[in-house]
Amino acid sequence: MGGKCPSRKVKKRRYSHKTARRAKFLVKGDDQVFNELLKQAEEAAAEKTLPLDEDLPGMGQFYCLHCDRYFAGEDVRQGHFSSKRHKKRVKEMMGPAPHTQLDAELAAGMGMPDNGPKLMTMSFT
Repeated sequence: MGGKCPSRKVKKRRYSHKTARRAKFLVKGDDQVFNELLKQAEEAAAEKTLPLDEDLPGMGQFYCLHCDRYFAGEDVRQGHFSSKRHKKRVKEMMGPAPHTQLDAELAAGMGMPDNGPKLMTMSFT
Protein backbone atom coordinates (compact mmCIF):
# COMPACT_ATOMS: atom_id res chain seq x y z
CA MET A 1 0.00 0.00 0.00
CA GLY A 2 2.48 2.61 1.09
CA GLY A 3 5.83 3.13 -0.45
CA LYS A 4 8.31 5.69 -1.57
CA CYS A 5 7.15 8.62 -3.56
CA PRO A 6 7.86 7.96 -7.26
CA SER A 7 8.85 11.56 -7.86
CA ARG A 8 11.51 11.43 -5.15
CA LYS A 9 14.18 10.20 -7.57
CA VAL A 10 13.27 12.89 -10.05
CA LYS A 11 13.65 15.63 -7.44
CA LYS A 12 16.99 14.22 -6.36
CA ARG A 13 18.20 14.10 -9.97
CA ARG A 14 17.00 17.63 -10.60
CA TYR A 15 19.39 19.14 -8.04
CA SER A 16 22.39 17.19 -9.25
CA HIS A 17 22.49 18.94 -12.64
CA LYS A 18 24.95 21.76 -13.09
CA THR A 19 22.32 24.12 -14.47
CA ALA A 20 20.25 23.74 -11.29
CA ARG A 21 23.31 24.56 -9.18
CA ARG A 22 24.39 27.52 -11.31
CA ALA A 23 23.27 29.98 -8.61
CA LYS A 24 26.02 28.66 -6.35
CA PHE A 25 28.73 29.90 -8.69
CA LEU A 26 29.62 33.56 -8.59
CA VAL A 27 28.97 35.21 -11.94
CA LYS A 28 29.78 38.84 -12.56
CA GLY A 29 26.97 41.24 -13.31
CA ASP A 30 26.49 42.99 -16.63
CA ASP A 31 27.84 46.27 -15.32
CA GLN A 32 31.04 44.66 -14.01
CA VAL A 33 31.65 42.89 -17.33
CA PHE A 34 30.94 46.14 -19.21
CA ASN A 35 33.52 47.99 -17.10
CA GLU A 36 36.09 45.25 -17.73
CA LEU A 37 35.46 45.50 -21.48
CA LEU A 38 36.12 49.23 -21.34
CA LYS A 39 39.31 48.63 -19.38
CA GLN A 40 40.40 45.94 -21.83
CA ALA A 41 39.87 48.27 -24.78
CA GLU A 42 42.25 50.76 -23.17
CA GLU A 43 44.89 48.09 -22.51
CA ALA A 44 44.56 46.36 -25.90
CA ALA A 45 48.03 47.48 -26.94
CA ALA A 46 49.73 45.59 -24.11
CA GLU A 47 49.01 41.89 -24.73
CA LYS A 48 49.13 40.05 -21.42
CA THR A 49 48.88 36.36 -20.58
CA LEU A 50 46.63 35.24 -17.77
CA PRO A 51 48.26 34.04 -14.54
CA LEU A 52 48.25 30.28 -13.91
CA ASP A 53 45.61 29.09 -11.45
CA GLU A 54 45.30 25.40 -10.58
CA ASP A 55 41.73 25.75 -9.32
CA LEU A 56 40.33 26.94 -12.66
CA PRO A 57 39.68 24.81 -15.74
CA GLY A 58 42.60 24.82 -18.17
CA MET A 59 44.82 26.43 -15.52
CA GLY A 60 42.91 29.70 -16.08
CA GLN A 61 44.40 30.28 -19.54
CA PHE A 62 41.24 30.02 -21.68
CA TYR A 63 38.82 32.75 -20.62
CA CYS A 64 35.82 34.42 -22.26
CA LEU A 65 35.58 37.99 -21.01
CA HIS A 66 32.04 38.58 -22.27
CA CYS A 67 30.57 35.53 -20.55
CA ASP A 68 32.97 35.47 -17.56
CA ARG A 69 33.76 31.78 -18.05
CA TYR A 70 36.92 29.66 -18.08
CA PHE A 71 37.37 26.70 -20.45
CA ALA A 72 39.45 23.53 -20.37
CA GLY A 73 41.12 24.12 -23.72
CA GLU A 74 41.42 26.31 -26.78
CA ASP A 75 39.15 24.11 -28.92
CA VAL A 76 36.38 24.24 -26.30
CA ARG A 77 36.67 28.02 -26.11
CA GLN A 78 36.52 28.34 -29.91
CA GLY A 79 33.39 26.21 -29.88
CA HIS A 80 31.92 28.52 -27.27
CA PHE A 81 32.65 31.57 -29.44
CA SER A 82 30.38 30.16 -32.15
CA SER A 83 27.55 29.34 -29.72
CA LYS A 84 24.27 31.19 -29.58
CA ARG A 85 24.68 32.08 -25.90
CA HIS A 86 28.03 33.82 -26.49
CA LYS A 87 26.78 35.76 -29.50
CA LYS A 88 23.76 36.97 -27.52
CA ARG A 89 26.00 38.06 -24.65
CA VAL A 90 28.34 39.99 -27.00
CA LYS A 91 25.34 41.73 -28.52
CA GLU A 92 24.14 42.75 -25.03
CA MET A 93 27.55 44.14 -24.13
CA MET A 94 27.86 46.17 -27.35
CA GLY A 95 24.57 47.95 -26.69
CA PRO A 96 24.03 50.91 -24.38
CA ALA A 97 25.83 51.01 -21.05
CA PRO A 98 24.03 49.20 -18.23
CA HIS A 99 22.24 51.26 -15.61
CA THR A 100 24.21 52.45 -12.62
CA GLN A 101 23.27 53.34 -9.06
CA LEU A 102 23.30 57.03 -10.02
CA ASP A 103 20.70 56.37 -12.73
CA ALA A 104 18.49 54.61 -10.19
CA GLU A 105 18.77 57.46 -7.69
CA LEU A 106 17.97 60.07 -10.34
CA ALA A 107 14.92 58.08 -11.46
CA ALA A 108 13.70 57.89 -7.86
CA GLY A 109 14.20 61.63 -7.38
CA MET A 110 16.99 61.23 -4.85
CA GLY A 111 19.85 62.70 -6.85
CA MET A 112 20.73 66.25 -7.80
CA PRO A 113 18.05 67.74 -10.03
CA ASP A 114 18.99 68.90 -13.50
CA ASN A 115 17.35 72.29 -13.87
CA GLY A 116 19.13 73.20 -17.06
CA PRO A 117 21.71 75.91 -17.62
CA LYS A 118 21.81 78.87 -15.27
CA LEU A 119 20.21 81.99 -16.67
CA MET A 120 21.84 85.37 -16.45
CA THR A 121 20.53 87.47 -13.65
CA MET A 122 20.30 91.21 -13.96
CA SER A 123 21.25 93.33 -11.04
CA PHE A 124 19.77 96.79 -10.67
CA THR A 125 22.15 98.93 -8.69
